[in-house]
Amino acid sequence: MTGSLYFTLAQINPLVGDVRYNTELVARHWQECASDLILFPECVLSGYPADDLILNQSFLACIKHHFENLVSQSLHFSAGAIITLPWVENGLTYNAAFLVEGGKVLGRVLKHNLPNYGTFDDKRVFVSGALPEPIEFRGHKIGVLVCEDTWFPEPALHLKKQGATILLSANASPFEWTKHPRRHAVLMARVRETGLPLIYVNQVSGHDDLLYDGGSCVLNTAGEVTHQLPFFEECVFTLPSDKYKNAPFFPDNYALLYQALCFGLKEYVRKNGFKTVVIGLSGGIDSALTAALSVDALGSDNVRCVMMPSRFTSPKSLEDAQKCADLLGVAYDTISIEPPLAAYESLIPLPGLAHENIQSRIRGTILMALSNQTGAMVVTTGNKSEMAVGYATLYGDMCGGYNALKDVYKTDVFKLAWWRNTQNPAIPESTITRPPTAELKAGQTDQDSLPPYDILDKVLHGLIEDNLGVDDMVARGFDRDLVLRVFHLLDASEYKRKQSAPGTKVSRKAFGRDRRYPIVNGFRKNIER
Repeated sequence: MTGSLYFTLAQINPLVGDVRYNTELVARHWQECASDLILFPECVLSGYPADDLILNQSFLACIKHHFENLVSQSLHFSAGAIITLPWVENGLTYNAAFLVEGGKVLGRVLKHNLPNYGTFDDKRVFVSGALPEPIEFRGHKIGVLVCEDTWFPEPALHLKKQGATILLSANASPFEWTKHPRRHAVLMARVRETGLPLIYVNQVSGHDDLLYDGGSCVLNTAGEVTHQLPFFEECVFTLPSDKYKNAPFFPDNYALLYQALCFGLKEYVRKNGFKTVVIGLSGGIDSALTAALSVDALGSDNVRCVMMPSRFTSPKSLEDAQKCADLLGVAYDTISIEPPLAAYESLIPLPGLAHENIQSRIRGTILMALSNQTGAMVVTTGNKSEMAVGYATLYGDMCGGYNALKDVYKTDVFKLAWWRNTQNPAIPESTITRPPTAELKAGQTDQDSLPPYDILDKVLHGLIEDNLGVDDMVARGFDRDLVLRVFHLLDASEYKRKQSAPGTKVSRKAFGRDRRYPIVNGFRKNIER
């Protein structure tokens, strides 16, 4: 609220590309709005990011058509609205926000700062607009910021200079596990610089590998967060109200990470038209945690787990897999891979690694066959440590439609499993405490091929998240031969990652959108020399 104006924050879940659905969603909440002005997230009519859909002229024409219809409908709505969408002017496409009331467009702003880093490719599809000007609305000057413009002081300061009395920030700000304190620091900086209250609205959605966590909030002129909306929940909230009236609440780190992984999996499964999933349950921690995430995201009735033992599968793995399935209440089957393995052994020589990989590929084939048979999507179970160093079999355990743990290091997998069990038992304790093993040969453990995970993950974090070189890691105290070995594995495994299933992005440097390395890459030879 500012003066006599009352605001509604529409923390909603648009669907990328479905302009009709998004328009109907906006219209419904707008029609029901009892305040003066309702604020929607960034690019609400198109969904964000729509990537190269923005380059499709039919898509842009569809958006314009639905926006014009929405403006006409607003004749029957009592509130005004900030509507956000890709917009074409003079042959150029902008990321725009319009203030609409009573069948009229009262003003518009065009996003000025276009992010072009990490997950963002705005400069690929949009043109930068001028610094935003305030929009007159019911006797007030409204300052509208479109997402990235909130992260820089100039747009807000310009709005203040031009007489704005409040800042409204429309966002599609992707989730990162440790981002919330940084995000709030930016919002508080804009308030301190301008002396204006600020309303921040973020979308809550999952799109491919990206998550948008909501967490919309209201800051007063002292820079204090007076209202904090929930994370990963749709929420339409009208000020003034005592609901959500708290200091900023940052959930426990692993609670928040677990919630994000569940939400990302659920969004991907549902938005791609699946109802059920199937998982290869090995008795190991990765598949057990993936099964728990799937149950919590989709419900136990929609999750099927399959144990596929071989001659190398230990009795303890069989026991733990069965116990995990029982704890989670999922459908559980056992399908031995020995018959197809024997058939392959009779066809071609399978020495060493070939014999290990064929077992994984048989399991992948079985899971994909079950997917074809039932319509369930295969959820693959590899973690970020494995994806980084290539400790996974292409067309084997990498088979699947989605990977919930793709951006989670193994050391965090252990911590997440312990955290999940504090809520209610889901993962057998021995699954967490036993040395990890692929069980593709007798007596095998992961540490036969890899450094201990607590060391490996620190090296990987330095090479990936911090983008450090070998000498930098040695300066941090790591053995040069170890770093070179990990660097080699990381670099040589890019071809596998390019063919891997998408997975939930939770870090600031996920494989794919954030870290884009060429497969054909001779730099490793320079390092080794």
